[in-house]
Amino acid sequence: MKMRYNWDEDVLLIEMMPDGIVDHAEQSDSIIAHLTADGRVVLLEILDASRFLTAIFQQMIRRGAEVPT
Repeated sequence: MKMRYNWDEDVLLIEMMPDGIVDHAEQSDSIIAHLTADGRVVLLEILDASRFLTAIFQQMIRRGAEVPT
């Protein structure tokens, strides 16, 4: 798995299957999943990543989970 962040666009890319062939993509809110023909995730795009990750960390802190450093 590889992760890349585009500062200019505020997009986090998470590559799940480097050799996977994208057949289609599905979007739900700020997450776009690029999928193979049989529905396996090849790539995740998180739009507005800084806002998304801030919300995730805030929830973790409220629940008492340990935030990675």
